[in-house]
Amino acid sequence: MNYNVIRCARSVLLVTNLEASRKFYVDALGFIETESDENHIYLRGLEEHNHHSLVLKRADKAAVEVLGYKVSSEADLDSLAIMFEKEGYPIKWVEKGEQHALGRSLRVNDLSGLPLEFFAEMDTVERLLQRYDLYKGSRMQRIDHFNCAVSDVEAAYKFYKENLGFACSEYTDTPEGNIWAAWLHRKQNVHDVAFMNSKGPRLHHIGFWLPDQLSLIHTCDVLAAMGYGEAIERGPGRHGLSNAFFLYLRDPDGHRIELYSGDYLTSDPDFEPIRWDINDPMRQTFWGHEAPDKWFTEASPVLNVHTGKEMEILPAKLEQHKPTFVI
Repeated sequence: MNYNVIRCARSVLLVTNLEASRKFYVDALGFIETESDENHIYLRGLEEHNHHSLVLKRADKAAVEVLGYKVSSEADLDSLAIMFEKEGYPIKWVEKGEQHALGRSLRVNDLSGLPLEFFAEMDTVERLLQRYDLYKGSRMQRIDHFNCAVSDVEAAYKFYKENLGFACSEYTDTPEGNIWAAWLHRKQNVHDVAFMNSKGPRLHHIGFWLPDQLSLIHTCDVLAAMGYGEAIERGPGRHGLSNAFFLYLRDPDGHRIELYSGDYLTSDPDFEPIRWDINDPMRQTFWGHEAPDKWFTEASPVLNVHTGKEMEILPAKLEQHKPTFVI
């Protein structure tokens, strides 16, 4: 393929109350607010040199507008457009200047219905990695991945590998040998995107990288002190799959955020994907404790990039069930 998807790079979340969102993301979690206006807040992590990795956009109803990936060049956008049109997916161009701080972008709903955006150019800003005087909350560093609920994981897995050049780091399968979930990457760690078998398309969560495990613990203290104890949905803990430390939160609109630290390198071409059985108690949580039921059933709706309306939710291809833990 003659295009290079570099990494997951930004998302646009629709939120109903910008001030409530600012208090959660900036004051509690420690995101850097690059800019804002009456309808948007542009956020980034301390090590990010691009203008933003998360846009909070005022709307009447919470949803996900786009999941964005950075590519190497403008020519890559043209090549991607040709591929998607050849595969039968209608595309939408958003010209430079139509979105703040962003160059030309290509939008498309993929085979699962997820709203994707590809771009090569974004304004750059000061990198604040060593501005330790600005570290607060979770000491947020950078965007890491998207996790998406889709109706057909195996179809998504195949499309992203064959058409977008992603590689698989880990996967979960059922006793019948079906892929129930898959973790795929372009950058050289565990994932830029994960797909889980569920009603979809929906966004399960956006993962953000923290500098260390103690930052997760500190975040819990900060959230509790600020009255956000109920925002803590799951964790802190360590995943078996990915080996990362995690903490799952729900923002004021119910969007799920994962704070994430400590996975591993996946750069070698002879790296073999790691298989997990769906009923392995160490898969979701290395220490063996169960996730709450809502972690498997609740997720954010996503929009059609052409109409702006919510995508139709399709049933999961595989039987939806919470893993059975036998210790």
